[in-house]
Amino acid sequence: MGAYYDEIEIEDMVWDEVKGVYHYPCPCGDRFEISRKQLANYEDIATCPSCSLIIRVVYDPVRYVNILQRYVQTKAAA
Repeated sequence: MGAYYDEIEIEDMVWDEVKGVYHYPCPCGDRFEISRKQLANYEDIATCPSCSLIIRVVYDPVRYVNILQRYVQTKAAA
């Protein structure tokens, strides 16, 4: 797949605790979304539920999986 609308750093996206996704504004007025599970599975395409645009999420998969594992352990201990 090579027709990305843009490439966005994960740090520029916002975590939505309620929906369980990272999101980023889409030009159509909605938001691109990608879940932690998708990122942990090395998926890097965020989609907009209202239009056909997609973005590539730029992140370090190895670093992200380590951060995700620590987050899960912290939540389980709470």
